[in-house]
Amino acid sequence: MDVASLPITALKGVGPKLADKLTRLHLHSVQDVLFHLPLRYQDRTHITSLGRLKPGMEVVVLGKVELTDVVYKGRRSLVCRLSDDTGFINLRFFHFSAIQQRNLQRGHTILAFGEVRFGPAGLEMVHPEYGVYADEQAAQPESALTPVYPATEGVHQLTLRKLVRQALERYLGAVEEYLPPQVLADLELPSITEALEGVHRPPTPADARALECASHQWHQRLVFEELLAHHLRLMRLRAQQRAHVAPSIAGDGSVLNRLLANLPFALTGAQRKVIHEVRHDLQHAVPMQRLLQGDVGSGKTVVAAAAGACAVEAGYQVAVMAPTEILAEQHVQSFEQWLTPLGVEVVSLLGKHNSKTRQAALDAIRSTRAAVIVGTHTLFQEGVEFANLGLVIVDEQQRFGVHQRLALREKGASGDCQPHQLIMTATPIPRTLAQTVYADLDVSVIDELPPGRKAVETVVVPASRRAEVVQRIRSACLQGRQAYWVCPLIEESDHLQLQTATETEMKLHEALTELRVSLVHGRVKPAEKDAIMAEFRSGKIDLLVATTVIEVGVDVPNASLMIIENAERLGLSQLHQLRGRVGRGANQSSCVLMYQPPLSEHARQRLTVMRRTVDGFEIARKDLEMRGPGELLGTRQTGIEQFRIADLMRDHRLLARVQKAARLLSRDYPEQTDAIIRRWTAPTEDYAQV
Repeated sequence: MDVASLPITALKGVGPKLADKLTRLHLHSVQDVLFHLPLRYQDRTHITSLGRLKPGMEVVVLGKVELTDVVYKGRRSLVCRLSDDTGFINLRFFHFSAIQQRNLQRGHTILAFGEVRFGPAGLEMVHPEYGVYADEQAAQPESALTPVYPATEGVHQLTLRKLVRQALERYLGAVEEYLPPQVLADLELPSITEALEGVHRPPTPADARALECASHQWHQRLVFEELLAHHLRLMRLRAQQRAHVAPSIAGDGSVLNRLLANLPFALTGAQRKVIHEVRHDLQHAVPMQRLLQGDVGSGKTVVAAAAGACAVEAGYQVAVMAPTEILAEQHVQSFEQWLTPLGVEVVSLLGKHNSKTRQAALDAIRSTRAAVIVGTHTLFQEGVEFANLGLVIVDEQQRFGVHQRLALREKGASGDCQPHQLIMTATPIPRTLAQTVYADLDVSVIDELPPGRKAVETVVVPASRRAEVVQRIRSACLQGRQAYWVCPLIEESDHLQLQTATETEMKLHEALTELRVSLVHGRVKPAEKDAIMAEFRSGKIDLLVATTVIEVGVDVPNASLMIIENAERLGLSQLHQLRGRVGRGANQSSCVLMYQPPLSEHARQRLTVMRRTVDGFEIARKDLEMRGPGELLGTRQTGIEQFRIADLMRDHRLLARVQKAARLLSRDYPEQTDAIIRRWTAPTEDYAQV
């Protein structure tokens, strides 16, 4: 019997309506039900006396019904007063039937489970799960922990528990073991059926702590197989990519050598190493799939320009896609500065262009005249036709949706021939994690800053010291420096008591009359924003008040001071990106993180990390600990699935053994490889290929 192909309607009680609701939980087959794993567990194994109850407790209670009545104060509700020898509690139901009213009559014995809270007449439980019994001897608590499953509207926990119980009793024995015996023996883990039985129906509450933190051997068995499925899938995608053909880009070095010779600075060893890796990839007739990680200010753009030079000298076009127009324009300026003197035409394609400018750009792209094309999502819109696209460079890759990156790749595809891809990110990812999450990519790292670059000094101050901060800006700007003041919001909010950018700009203008203060935010029209940024770059503006629109793409070497207001509201990655806007010149730069007390424990940890280190990889590691990989990697955009039970940070110790097992299965057990992938991963093959 193949439980993977057995429809969910094979389970008793699942008709078309319920089956339709269950699809929202991705439950289509009996195997899907068996692998619908608990989020957490409830301890219903002992009864708590009513006199010991406190708000916030989630407990089982036992008592007799003293009184049941329909109350009309506020919302209509059914209230049942339950008591024992030590006290009482009210059970409240906003949705109830006549049958419930009869079951909850005076004198009946009730065993109920729910969360205790304060109510209008003392402690109460709202819509608890309950049972009606003939006497107290018949009302017994559960003998094991109760699983709580991911649910959806219209599907109750009781329904999910019944379906899982039925699937376990009828079909568990049909679940196939896909891990080879030697892998199981090496890991000292239980079989798949033992693991599923244990996770769904833990036999004793003594294992509660291990179950809650997923460190029990049952969980670890399932975690290992899920991580293995993910890694196998990416290995397969890598093999599929290698089946495609790419142009062999082996230029004579004329453009690249002149580019490197004309640079006004020396490349770091890390930059030279990455350029060598990229050149090696481009020379092969297999599509390059390389992820370039580099901390803020490490010099990824010049590496991208070097890659572009290699493609141009071999007669191919280069497309550079950035997430914002500000960042795209920054790239246009950099590429023009470095490549135009070498006779390489750089063309921009931006949403703000008028029809005449856009048409001229399209004509240049369609011919072989435009060698480097820089833009945003406009690059893959209808009407854009590349003459000979050989290399796609995607900056800040996590900011693009998967459809966008796939569309750009397809623009340059011709049959089985696809352009090479260089994907850049300033969000560092710990190497062991990158090797698992991006197993289908080659990973390059720029792990050193340009020589002479000084670390940004970071201080953390409360908002009560605002006047001191303003004075610090006055002093810095009067000495010829420039500064940023970053505000998270544009308009007033009733929910978040944050200073707005507009109000802050007005107050700073009044306080710093001797300085030139300006404002930029996401709602400023593109042309106006460009003019403001150009003035700031040229030194005509001393202090730029901005929202997080300046998080990426603004490079002003003379800006040496940044104030981030309400810093406690921002995540580590965003704070690090913002701080990276200063420290780009020869002067010592500073970043002031100003917060509104009191601080939550998480906010205190984030600000402490920012104060102690400027190492993007260390910050990424701490970000993973505090937020998990989902947010850091932008999984909702990248197509990397949310794991059902695995946690990349918690389970990173398994990754080396996962990689070893993946190589074994791919080589010796191809059929089981397919089955493991189907069991754990959604059909997102196209997404992952980008």
